[in-house]
Amino acid sequence: MKLITWNVQWCRGCDGRVDPARIARVAREIADFDVLCLQEVASNFPDLAGSSGEDQYEALTGLFPGHALVKGVAIDVLASDGDRREFGNAIITRLPVLQVLRHLLSRPADPSVPSMQRSAIEVVLDTRSGPLRVTTTHLEYYSARQRAAQIERLLEMQIEASGHNSAPTPEKKGGPFQPAPRPASGVLTGDFNFPPEASMHARIEAPLGEEVPAYRDAWQLRHPGKAHAPTIGVHDKLQWPGPPFACDFIFVTEDLAHRVEDVVVNGETDASDHQPVLLELRD
Repeated sequence: MKLITWNVQWCRGCDGRVDPARIARVAREIADFDVLCLQEVASNFPDLAGSSGEDQYEALTGLFPGHALVKGVAIDVLASDGDRREFGNAIITRLPVLQVLRHLLSRPADPSVPSMQRSAIEVVLDTRSGPLRVTTTHLEYYSARQRAAQIERLLEMQIEASGHNSAPTPEKKGGPFQPAPRPASGVLTGDFNFPPEASMHARIEAPLGEEVPAYRDAWQLRHPGKAHAPTIGVHDKLQWPGPPFACDFIFVTEDLAHRVEDVVVNGETDASDHQPVLLELRD
């Protein structure tokens, strides 16, 4: 399975142009992917730099025929024209989607800094090796307090999934009570807004109990002892004038560690201020 995660900055490249078609083209050039996890997808936000308010969820759906696009909206507000404004994540996949869970992440009050609601979108995919959970997220940038709380919620989700998998509820066929797969095995991707040496990175990899597979950084599994390739500040020096660094990661549950075949950061594209990351997972 080939998976790409990418913060696309509302499809805005380093040239200032908003171009969903360019995002689609670059993603296809990187790999014949099975799953594409995107952060910062916008709809009806004309005040974002370079945007005309285009519905990027709709545009991306049209650019990937034969794929399902699952929306993971974090911001859903009323615009002055009476329409909705949406901002958040998306998962685009050609694999059958067995279940979708949308999570609004914790946002404890922090009046000292600006912040926005954050979300995680979790899908259960039908892969050749069986059901697999893929979750993508974008953690808070300004508030460390909120970011830490959001990490705890992601870990709670992993514990919940493991519990559902180990002790399934009694089956009730037909209707919404019929259980759907939610395996403990999973991939967690996104823009985490911390560097790999941060304590928050170590927190995500913390043990969660004997019956719960913990997360492992896929880059470190594939490239032990090698520094993370940078994923931000590589091309966009206006927003990121300092040294480039990594803040976009792919974690896999430890039971999948032996299946990590490769992890590659594409450092060439400037179609966003972030660099896309590719995971290749053996069947």
